[in-house]
Amino acid sequence: MLSSKLQDALNAQINLELSSSYAYLAMASHFESNALPGMANWMRIQSEEERTHAMKLFDHMNDRGGKVVLQPIPQPTHDFDTPLSVFESALHHEQTVTKAINNLYALAQAESDYPSQVMLQWFINEQVEEEKNAMTAIDQLKMAGGNPSALLMLDQMYGNRTAEPAGGAD
Repeated sequence: MLSSKLQDALNAQINLELSSSYAYLAMASHFESNALPGMANWMRIQSEEERTHAMKLFDHMNDRGGKVVLQPIPQPTHDFDTPLSVFESALHHEQTVTKAINNLYALAQAESDYPSQVMLQWFINEQVEEEKNAMTAIDQLKMAGGNPSALLMLDQMYGNRTAEPAGGAD
């Protein structure tokens, strides 16, 4: 059974994951409206991954007899400048999520909630990948500089990203 403190923290994390999904969808919209469909694809897939993360927490809470309480999702930023600034925003967002996951894991440890610790270990590993992906995109966009040909090449490359299989979240 989940403690009320851990249950509240997991509900907050579900909200953060759904907020992340919404933020990435806003970034996808920005790229769509700026003729960068590959980057829009990358962000759409990222949005869906974040929703999958929320559902993983949702299922964990239900499996453990907790009560999921969905909270309002704040409106995401929708005004962006360059593709680089969008991916920098994505990295900042992922760093915020990483900090929240680490705090959640520490709480699960303090409460000796071993099932939650095991589940959260997956998220810790996932956040390493999430931050790495954003940093790689930032590095590539910095290398491209203001070169339109390089930007279009990156856009095409990002358009090749495919979603992980649904079972990839386990």
